[in-house]
Amino acid sequence: MEDFGIYAVFGVNGPPQRLLSPEGSCRVCVAVPPSVRQVVLFSSGPWGQRVCVNAELNDADRFPITIGKLTPYNKCLSWEQWEEETWTNSVTLDVTLEGGNLVKADWSKPEIMSVKEYTPKDITTTTGELENICPNGGVEKTTPLRKARGQSKRAQKLFSSGADATKIKGTANGAGEAQGIVGRMQSAARTKSRQVKTPTQTSPLVSPSGRWGQTLCPIDAQTAILIGGQGARMQFCKDPMWKLCTEDMSWVAAETLAEGPTPEARIGHTAVYDPDSRRIFVFGGSKNKKWFNDVHILDTRSWKWTMVEAQGKVPPLAYHSCSMFRGELFVLGGVFPCPNPEPDGCSDSLYIFDPNLSIWYQPIVTGNKLSPRSGHSACVMQQMKIYVFGGWDTPVCYNDMYMLDLGLMEFSAVKTSGKAPSPRSWHGSAVLSDTKFLIHGGYNGNNALTDAFVFDIDTNSWTEVTLPQLSLPRAGHSIVTMETDALFKEDGDVDMDAGSIGRNLLVFGGGDNERNFYSDLTTVAVEDLLAAV
Repeated sequence: MEDFGIYAVFGVNGPPQRLLSPEGSCRVCVAVPPSVRQVVLFSSGPWGQRVCVNAELNDADRFPITIGKLTPYNKCLSWEQWEEETWTNSVTLDVTLEGGNLVKADWSKPEIMSVKEYTPKDITTTTGELENICPNGGVEKTTPLRKARGQSKRAQKLFSSGADATKIKGTANGAGEAQGIVGRMQSAARTKSRQVKTPTQTSPLVSPSGRWGQTLCPIDAQTAILIGGQGARMQFCKDPMWKLCTEDMSWVAAETLAEGPTPEARIGHTAVYDPDSRRIFVFGGSKNKKWFNDVHILDTRSWKWTMVEAQGKVPPLAYHSCSMFRGELFVLGGVFPCPNPEPDGCSDSLYIFDPNLSIWYQPIVTGNKLSPRSGHSACVMQQMKIYVFGGWDTPVCYNDMYMLDLGLMEFSAVKTSGKAPSPRSWHGSAVLSDTKFLIHGGYNGNNALTDAFVFDIDTNSWTEVTLPQLSLPRAGHSIVTMETDALFKEDGDVDMDAGSIGRNLLVFGGGDNERNFYSDLTTVAVEDLLAAV
C-alpha cells in the first residue's frame, strides 16, 4: 500500500479492498453486501496534490443516508447501521476523488463495482476483488429527486400543527427534538434572498450550501468560521466548514485547510472563540441517532484541530447555549437523549468547561432558576451577566428572560416592559452594544418568524424594530456582529463603496419552514438598528 489509494472494509471481518488508485477512475460506486453492518473508508499513501475524497452512503433509491469526507488530515471514516435509521438493504457507497492528476475524470459516469461477501470458512473466496459488474442488473440508476418516506407531496414543515409538536418528544431517538423534521424541508431558490443553488459534484462550491443549525464564529475583525449544519432532505452538509472574509465578503472552503481530526458532521452544536488563546471550542450537537458531548478545539494560529480528553461529567447535549467567560465555557440547557421509550429531555443545568485543566464541573448556582429548555439564546453583557431568552421544552415555547450574575452565580427572572417577542426557539441573537442585544426570527411551533426586537438591559425594556433586511422568516440561522466596509445592495451585489468601516450585523442561513434553506449572507449596519430603537 505504498502508492496512494482509497480502501474500504465491509464488516468487522472483511479485508481492506481498494476502491480508487492513481491509475483508475476518480469516482466509483460500490454495492454494500446486505449482511454488512459496518463500513470503514480510509486512505493510504501520500496525498500529493489531491484535495479530498467525498463519500456518500446511499439507499436503494440512491437517496443519501449519510455523507463524509476524507482529507490529508482526516484519513478515516466509519459508519454503523445502528446510527442510521434508513440503512436497510441495497446500500451503495459512492466515492469521488477531487484534485490531483485524475486519469479518468468523467465525474458523471462512476465506475460500478460490487463486493464479494466475506465468508471466513472459505478463504479462497475472500480475495476481496472488485468486479466491474453493475449491482443492479447492469443498468446504472440515476439519482432522482424524491420525497422522504411517509412525506406528502407538500414538503413537511418544522411542525405541521401544534398537536404534532407534542408528539416529537415522544418519538424514540428524536435527536434534538426536531432535527429529523426540520431536515425534511426541501431546498428551493427564493428571489428575496441571495440563495445559492447547491451545485452537483462536478463543480466546486464558491459559497456555503443552504443549511440550518450551523454555527458562525468570528475570530477577528474581518474573519468568521462557519461550522456544520443540515440542509435539504435531512442531509448533513458536504461542505461543513467555510471561512468568511468580510473585507470583500468572500467565502473559502476551509475543511481541507486545517490539520487534525475534524469534528464529525452535526447540528445543534455550539462554537465559541477565545480571543486570548485564539482558539475555537466546538461542543455537543447531534447527528441522527448519535449525540455528542465531545470538545473539539481549532487553533486559528496553527490551523490544527484537536479533540479534548476531558475529565468530569457532562451529558450529550444539542440546541444548548455556550458562552465564553474568562476563558471558560458556560453551557446551559439543551436537549439530551433518554433511553427508549422515554422521550428526549431538556436540561436546566449549568456546566462549565475549564480548558486549562480539561475538566467539566458544575458550579453552585443560587436564585430563581430557569425551567428546562433548548433552542434558547444567551448573550454575555458587560462581561458580568448572561441574559437567557426563550427556547422550548415540548410542547411549551417560552418568551421569558432570565439573567445569570457571573459574579454572584445567581439566577433571577427579569421583569421586562414594552412589547416582548412572542414565544420562540431557534431564533438568532447578537450583542449590539454594552447595553443592548437583538433577538430575530425563530420558530414558534407552527411557523418561522420574521420579527426583530432589541432589549435594553439598563431599562429592561423591549423595542420592536422593522428593517427590510430582516423581513424574511428564519429559524436556525446565525447572527454575528463584525467590522466590514462592504454592504449588500438590494439586488444582492456587494457594495464595496459603502463608506468607512463600521460594525455590521451579519445574518446567515436558516430555514423558513416553507421548503427553503438559505445560503445568503445579509448585512445590516448596527448604527441603523440602534437608530430604529
